[in-house]
Amino acid sequence: MKARDFKLSSHLRFIIPSLIGVFLFMYPIIGDDGSVTIPIAILAGWVETWLAGQLSLIMTIIITITAIGTVWVKLAGPERLNNTPFFKSLFNVPPVWVVTRVLGMIFAIMVYFQIGPEAITSENTGGLLLDSLLHVLFAVFLFAGLFLPLLLNFGLLELFGVVLTKIMRPLFKLPGRSSIDSLASWLGDGTIGVLLTSKQYEEGYYTKREAAVIGTTFSVVSITFSLVVITEVGLADMFIPFYLTVALAGFVAALIMPRIPPLSRKANTYVTEEADDDNEEVPGHHNVFTYGYAKAVEQGSKSTGVKEFFKQGGQNILDMWMGVAPIVMALGTIALVIAEFTPFFSWLGTPFIPLLELMQVPYAQEASETILVGFADMFLPALIGASIESEMTRFIIACLSVTQLIYMSEVGGLLLGSKVPVDLKDLFIIFLERTIITLPIITLVAHLIF
Repeated sequence: MKARDFKLSSHLRFIIPSLIGVFLFMYPIIGDDGSVTIPIAILAGWVETWLAGQLSLIMTIIITITAIGTVWVKLAGPERLNNTPFFKSLFNVPPVWVVTRVLGMIFAIMVYFQIGPEAITSENTGGLLLDSLLHVLFAVFLFAGLFLPLLLNFGLLELFGVVLTKIMRPLFKLPGRSSIDSLASWLGDGTIGVLLTSKQYEEGYYTKREAAVIGTTFSVVSITFSLVVITEVGLADMFIPFYLTVALAGFVAALIMPRIPPLSRKANTYVTEEADDDNEEVPGHHNVFTYGYAKAVEQGSKSTGVKEFFKQGGQNILDMWMGVAPIVMALGTIALVIAEFTPFFSWLGTPFIPLLELMQVPYAQEASETILVGFADMFLPALIGASIESEMTRFIIACLSVTQLIYMSEVGGLLLGSKVPVDLKDLFIIFLERTIITLPIITLVAHLIF
């Protein structure tokens, strides 16, 4: 079928929502301080500021309701919710997530009421999550969840899926539509990329392998947060060489990671377990763009009304709040406690000292302590490394912390809480592999700059 075979209303059903979606999720807006953001992030920032005094309580309530609802479903039986399949899927989770949700509730209550050991309630552990990160996630999820259907349901992914497949397939072994995920992450936030990926995987657009690759490779740290990291280590004036270095190292990692385990061993089947037989060939009577546009208009013509749009958006928000926040609170707190109160990550970093010395990185021992602590939280390496005297070493630490990508206090926790088929062992191996791949590239560039 060709695009001209559709009515004008079908074209508009694709064009108007997609343009609104592109504007909200991808249009770069430069702030007064020179920072780059997107409209979704601005809306989230307004809500975060408006509800600043109440968000810790709101998130504690959401996490508590999630845990109680999950335990009730396990005790009463999931068949009680047969009439509401959305809530059945939300609360009927495997036993490991039941425990994690209850643990998240306990940690949230302890932090909010400041009861229990300081290791959990400290502003550097549980407090960092409940009083800072979860504020951001509440606001981002509110708008990202509501407006996500604009990117997913009206044809934009079909257009990019066809047009960019010739680039994404040979380079990254991914469908063209994954380019939207990476662009939204780059301009907005890694969380948005994870949410996009998870939703498309659940709807059968990505195989298990593709979802795992996109979620762990393309849900990149936003430009905005990258600026925060380089500022923390006192090198804000070097933001452009810093971000170009991050982009180069990240690109090389994206070429290699899909081709090595554990990502290469993920099944190339969809959630329905069917084999991957998706045909991406462009029919002879089309070129790439006309075929992509025709598929986009066809998808737009199938879109439902405003009521269904807001219903789906509301379900997205609840799914994100209740599915992800308890996981982030539970696993993020544990990871931060280990990082803050034990020498565990310092021990893990010891094997990197000879490598850093071989690459002639100044203050190799101090730098080694920051290398693996980023698995707990991406900001920790910058905090720990900010006092190192060498600018070159601080530059390397900042670049590495951003390119490592997997950190449990946000992207890692989100991936574990999503439907993307990766587990904790996968995430740690991927984190190590990204470290080993990107560290030499970053160090080489640092030697050229400094």
